[in-house]
Amino acid sequence: MLAERTGAGGARAGPLPSFCYGDTVSVTILPNFRTTFMAMAAAALIGPGPASAAGNFDLSPEQPGRVHAAKNDAAIAAIPKDFKFVAPGKFTVAVAPGGPPLATYATDAKTVVGADPDYASAVADALGLKLELIPVAWADWPLGLTSGKYDAVISNVGVTEQRKEKFDFSTYRQGLHGFFVKTDSKIAAIKEPKDAAGLRIIVGAGTNQERILLKWSDEDVKAGLKPLELQYYDDDAASLLALRSDRADVIVQPHAQLVYIATRDKNIKRVGTLSAGWPDRSDVAITTRKGSGFATALTAATNGLIKDGTYARILDHWHLAEEALQKSETNPPGLPKF
Repeated sequence: MLAERTGAGGARAGPLPSFCYGDTVSVTILPNFRTTFMAMAAAALIGPGPASAAGNFDLSPEQPGRVHAAKNDAAIAAIPKDFKFVAPGKFTVAVAPGGPPLATYATDAKTVVGADPDYASAVADALGLKLELIPVAWADWPLGLTSGKYDAVISNVGVTEQRKEKFDFSTYRQGLHGFFVKTDSKIAAIKEPKDAAGLRIIVGAGTNQERILLKWSDEDVKAGLKPLELQYYDDDAASLLALRSDRADVIVQPHAQLVYIATRDKNIKRVGTLSAGWPDRSDVAITTRKGSGFATALTAATNGLIKDGTYARILDHWHLAEEALQKSETNPPGLPKF
């Protein structure tokens, strides 16, 4: 049987993408007539934009709480002698300001702040360089990196086997998705497929987390449990409203994004995390040109930051301690090609 999307009154709205074929998932697409209401509620749901402070997240351009690092002579010595920096004495890094807490525009609407900029700054300190941060659109970083516009990309790039064909990687965080529920929800924990059986779960269509949840649903059905009911909405405002109005039980999105919303709004809470590579781990990494040799030095710099505690202080500052790695690796196994 082909799983299908349903609109108002159960009307069919076309098949799911080819990788979603199966007969074990209940899929709900909310009717379009709600769009206007969702837009009206957006301000209340999403609150201040990325350029505003939220909770105890500091989004000022000055960043007085930024964590700095000491020079790491071993990491500096690992930089290949023939490696040419974009600008002498500077570590030029591309970052895509996608939203807090990872990277967003500060209250001055021009300075990029967040966990990734702070980490880039600490790596620059460790290498004895001055950080030059270049805001880019996400789609532009691969060409910009291969063409030599920047030395590295530090922008929540996940390691995949396909990307490893063109780039080198030095890991610095776990790639996690988060299970979040209303603060008064009776759901205590979601750690494995059986914990999610029968739940109404909001997820983005075509995302990696959707692919994993479809597998979870298959496992539950094979075990004689109820399938997951996956729900799809047009935007974050609609998704959060559905959760808060009890039309859904759980929302699954990238962990960092939901951590920010939970800290800001104080009406949702985390009940679990999910590796982007489930059932294996999948990490986020500094991305460099393939074969440049620079990744070895960046891995050494990261491991130095882990060892002296700088790394943990950066993640704690942005409420991302759950995403910490025990050690950085160069070109570890990545998500397979699907």
